[in-house]
Amino acid sequence: MAELVYSRPKSLRDAATHYCPGCHHGLVHRLIAEVIDELGIQDMAIGVAPVGCAVLAYNYFNFDVSEAAHGRAPAVATGIKRVHPDATVFTYQGDGDLAAIGCAEIVHAAARGENITTIFVNNAIYGMTGGQMAPTTLVEQKTSTSPYGRKKEVAGRPIRVSEMLATLDGPVFIARVAVNTPANMNKAKAAIKKALNVQLSGKGFSLVEVLSTCPTNWGKTPVESVKWLEENMMPQFPLGVYKDVQG
Repeated sequence: MAELVYSRPKSLRDAATHYCPGCHHGLVHRLIAEVIDELGIQDMAIGVAPVGCAVLAYNYFNFDVSEAAHGRAPAVATGIKRVHPDATVFTYQGDGDLAAIGCAEIVHAAARGENITTIFVNNAIYGMTGGQMAPTTLVEQKTSTSPYGRKKEVAGRPIRVSEMLATLDGPVFIARVAVNTPANMNKAKAAIKKALNVQLSGKGFSLVEVLSTCPTNWGKTPVESVKWLEENMMPQFPLGVYKDVQG
């Protein structure tokens, strides 16, 4: 009899994906679900979905997920956590949702040290709405609203969210990871687990930024997208731990 060595996490529903081929959202969803299963917190987990490609996150996670208005996930998560302090509350946001319209919300939630966790998926572009330039779009990167490439003289340089939030006193743990290789997936999972453990310990705000691909709006194949991420995004957004007040 064959031994089952790999299966769907209990915290992940059996649902057909709406994500594009090669998109990394599905990988990040699975890592979150695996961590929640391993921590034994499925019954107390509450996610907050964004407006963006992950707007339908509630279809995939097998626990309570609330929808937030565009950019307001940290504010919604703050309210949920304060009403249900024993719940494990996390936001799941893209770079447009978090770093553009929701920039104030994430900055102030972090500054207050709210005891919530944010999973921030950065693919350097607006995915759901047609590939417009985002706050994280690279200089000279072409998008539907910067067809000749982002010009730093006009739009400035991309915002490094992890580095920015790490300057605040409120956050406890901030890390940037990627899911482009098995080794990096293991590191990403470990960072997500640590971030949730920070919350379970009641120590305050944590954020894990995950570099991700967007093959459709980048105009590349899934394989080309991973290479582009490695050669272009990683130098601009270096992986690593940016704040860890526990050591």
